[in-house]
Amino acid sequence: MMAQLQKSAQSQLKQYLGEKDTPTRKESTAQPFPNREPIKHLLIGSPKAVSSTIHYLQVIGYASVGDWSPLLPTANPGEVMSILSRQILIIDLLHKSRTPPRIC
Repeated sequence: MMAQLQKSAQSQLKQYLGEKDTPTRKESTAQPFPNREPIKHLLIGSPKAVSSTIHYLQVIGYASVGDWSPLLPTANPGEVMSILSRQILIIDLLHKSRTPPRIC
């Protein structure tokens, strides 16, 4: 059952991202892309919850563990955060087909 969910999630992610693999952190910050804007994903929670989420996002093929920042403490005891920066393709939905933004 879990293997089917992973395959389904990976298939949906490939459709969303397109054929090109998701770039690494170095690739996404090395050179700005035309029609792309930066976006940051922020996870906040217990170290266990944040780490588990980061690993799950790797399992489904969204982002490698190494793409995330190290776990950083917040002002709240027992709470950490981690950040993932990406570049997304901006599409003018009024003049083009309705497709979700692509992460590159």
